[in-house]
Amino acid sequence: MTTIDLNADLGETVDGVPTADDEALFAVISSANVACGGHAGDARSMGQAVERAARFGVAIGAHPSYPDRSGFGRRAVAMSGADLRAAVGAQLHALADVGADIRYVKPHGALYHAVRTDAAHADALAAAVSDLARRLGRALPILGMSGAITTAAAGHGLEVVEEAFLDRGYAADGTLVPRDRPGALIEDPEAAASRAVQLAHEGTVVAIDGATVPVRAASLCVHGDSPASVAAARAVRAALAAASVTVRAPW
Repeated sequence: MTTIDLNADLGETVDGVPTADDEALFAVISSANVACGGHAGDARSMGQAVERAARFGVAIGAHPSYPDRSGFGRRAVAMSGADLRAAVGAQLHALADVGADIRYVKPHGALYHAVRTDAAHADALAAAVSDLARRLGRALPILGMSGAITTAAAGHGLEVVEEAFLDRGYAADGTLVPRDRPGALIEDPEAAASRAVQLAHEGTVVAIDGATVPVRAASLCVHGDSPASVAAARAVRAALAAASVTVRAPW
């Protein structure tokens, strides 16, 4: 039977206010990318995520970003590799310090995209993950899309596990459509569910121009702060089950 991971970005509280229905989403997903202070989240929300993960049997991943709370981590930040390593490291260790059993790391927002093309920032992220891996005494994969981070991770003895997005539009070259452009967001839960089955069985997505694009993915992402995230996640689980696909964390 085919298996695949289903992840969501959670614990993204801003000024104490959740941006997602974390309780509902934890009940559906297999891996949770937990915000750890860079773009959102605080000690309380991280602690709540740890409790929910244990209750629902969900794997925890750290979800660090550029230090950019006012921009929700969606703006590129010019900083040295050393400063980025320290900033990411502080976030990773903050999540570990509340008792999280961190199994992987997924960068957020602008940092996620930067480490695909910026070798210095990719190396800084990989170094910070490697530092945490030494503290925990085990390997920590990086969840993302291939690029400069693939080489940087290998240089630090880390693996990159590739993911695909169920609620984001794809361009014909396999990249995501920028959020400020038409077709960037998929808001129909059934469309997300159909894409999940296609990815699990065929390893492809339909781009916004109608082209069929190959996309390798061991994990599928639903953004927790999307308005239809809970409906989409539930539709995805139902569609995958009907297509004989088991949702299971690989960590």
